[in-house]
Amino acid sequence: MGNENQVSVADRRRPSLLSNTALILVIIALLTLGWQWITTQQKFSAVEKTLSQRLENYQALNQQSLALAKQAEERSTQANARTVLLEEKIAESRDQQEVLQTLYNQLAENREATAVAEVEQLLTIANQQLQLAGNIKAALLALEAADKRLQPLALPRASQLRQTLALEIENLRKLPQVDISNISLQLERLSQLSATLPLISERQPTLNASLAELETPQTNNLNAVEKVVLPIWRDIKNLVTVERIDKPEPPLLPADNARYLRENIKLRLLTARIALLQRDEATYKADLTAVVDWLTLYYDGKHPKTKQAIAQLKELSNSDINIELPQLNESIGAVNRYKQTLEDHD
Repeated sequence: MGNENQVSVADRRRPSLLSNTALILVIIALLTLGWQWITTQQKFSAVEKTLSQRLENYQALNQQSLALAKQAEERSTQANARTVLLEEKIAESRDQQEVLQTLYNQLAENREATAVAEVEQLLTIANQQLQLAGNIKAALLALEAADKRLQPLALPRASQLRQTLALEIENLRKLPQVDISNISLQLERLSQLSATLPLISERQPTLNASLAELETPQTNNLNAVEKVVLPIWRDIKNLVTVERIDKPEPPLLPADNARYLRENIKLRLLTARIALLQRDEATYKADLTAVVDWLTLYYDGKHPKTKQAIAQLKELSNSDINIELPQLNESIGAVNRYKQTLEDHD
């Protein structure tokens, strides 16, 4: 009886133990699930918080990107406007450059044409100086001025013209330097001087100065009487002229003939000047020789002006004026061809 009770009590305790164990296991499982749920919730919260922060950051970045995109768009619009304005200015500048280039070309052409016209004028002057005045020096100056005028034109045709001018200049420098203008001026002055030269018939009596000086005593050694008489004696001697006559005395000319003689001398000097310009050396020297003969025959050869005139005429008569001067045809032809080239280009 006692054993049965013990057995029944033990049997009753086994289900309770199992129930408790199961309950404990359930509680543990529930606690585990609760802890996992809490942990999971915490993780979800952390992930949610992270995602929220990232979303906020993304939105902020998106706002910044939108702002930057808007700024970029505005800048792009401004850049496009500036580009259009720059293109317009470039086009305007290109048009201005074309206009300036056109004006420069026209100016260069006008400058070249002006230079050629000036060179042509200088060549005309040089040729006139050679052919009309025989002035080689003046012709050289004109040709050198023409060459200098062409120097700024850095063009092949201008260089060719300068070469032609250089040959003309070299040929002129080889010629004898005869100053026709100076000789003509001297003849004109002699013509004016001839009107004042004294004729032999107009010569005043004079004493031999050297003889008078030798015969003049020292007044410091004279007494009072001699000092009074000596001046009177000198005046008496001055009334008489003592000369040696080695050749026949030339005829004295009447006043009318003297005037005709002076006019003939002027005429001879004038024809000598004309012959000088015409390079007629024979006529030139014949006229000067005739004037020298007349001055020697009819004029007072002891007068200083007469001596000077005769010496100057002889010197001029010895001048070689028969020089063949060039015509400058090469340079003139080159300038004409240059002008024709410019006209054809226009």
